[in-house]
Amino acid sequence: MSEQLAAQPAGERQHLRFMLLYALAAAGGAMAYVPFLTILLPVRVEAMAGGQHVSWLAYCAFAGAVMASLSNVLFGWLSDKTGKRGLWVAAGLVLTCALLPAMALAEGLPALLGLLVAWQLGLNMMLAPLAALAGDFVPDRQKGFLGGLLSLAPAMGAASGVLVTIPGLAGPDTRLALVAVLVAACVLPLLLFGRPRAFPELMASVPRREGPVDPRPRQVVVRMWIARLLVQIAEAALFAYLYIWLRSISGRIEDNDAAQVFGVVLFLAVPATLLVGRWADRANRPILPLAICAAVTGAALLGMAGAADLPLALTGYAVFGLASSIFLALHSAQTLRVLPRPQHRGRDLGLFNLTNTVPSLVMPGLTLAMVPVFGFGGLFVVLAVLVILAAALLFSIPRPE
Repeated sequence: MSEQLAAQPAGERQHLRFMLLYALAAAGGAMAYVPFLTILLPVRVEAMAGGQHVSWLAYCAFAGAVMASLSNVLFGWLSDKTGKRGLWVAAGLVLTCALLPAMALAEGLPALLGLLVAWQLGLNMMLAPLAALAGDFVPDRQKGFLGGLLSLAPAMGAASGVLVTIPGLAGPDTRLALVAVLVAACVLPLLLFGRPRAFPELMASVPRREGPVDPRPRQVVVRMWIARLLVQIAEAALFAYLYIWLRSISGRIEDNDAAQVFGVVLFLAVPATLLVGRWADRANRPILPLAICAAVTGAALLGMAGAADLPLALTGYAVFGLASSIFLALHSAQTLRVLPRPQHRGRDLGLFNLTNTVPSLVMPGLTLAMVPVFGFGGLFVVLAVLVILAAALLFSIPRPE
């Protein structure tokens, strides 16, 4: 991909073709894990484990998160060192698409965990360099628009879950193969036809400074990291247990119903994120929308904690899903703005990716400690407190000059 670049004058914007193909590839990345982790894996575990499905899901989340944490940093660093991000994306795509259908071979928890760990390795071989590509080729003046486009990823991931769980379309094993085909169809166009414009300022190495260093940029990075971690703890809990929580309120909810709820909320977030992202670009207020969305997410969790029937639960989740989706998409884009050294972009994004994976290490223990004693309502109150703290951290970040 990089061999076809030509330097552009200052003020140029990345062309729309690359932006759209990148958004499609990011959507393919989401398709690789959203339907599997939210619907297909819980349904398979429920069928395999019976009454132990909550603890089995906790074990799966823990093992997968450990491998995802390590492999994302590793492959981000390797893509920095080699400068061949496209090759790493392609290799990860092959492994991901091969291992998804292999999940059907698992007959017990050890085999399922082994396949899950191997799949996470391949998945993050694809996702880590793919994330760094946006930092390599999208200038700061388009970061809000990039965030809006990135909101397509979870929506398309949810849509793939709706598609593969249509009753009568495919059996449990065939669903995994269908997901693999969808992932390849979305990621390959970027690798084959991306041809992004080059922006030398995005790739210029920043040397380490000697003597006193202004601490404010580092403080912004730390606050951004902690805020996303806190929001992602809440997101991870709903990501893994949305289906089970809805089933606890109404036994009439089926796997396809849960996928539809998840998908509708995420698709509503797409136009909202595009509008908010474009406003953030024009007003030069990259952090303010993040703070507001975090505050709304916390309020929605409090509403979900008190939901006693299905309509209230779905309304609370709709607000939660909308606000948190806008937050996560815009945060991913604005993170590229604050990272200090382009030559370590892949590695640093891998460290930021810990905010996506560490919650899966925290969430199982938190869920197992809270839900049996206090129910999901008690869990949601704790999550609301964490997310409101995230909002406070983001409101404390000064406006850029």
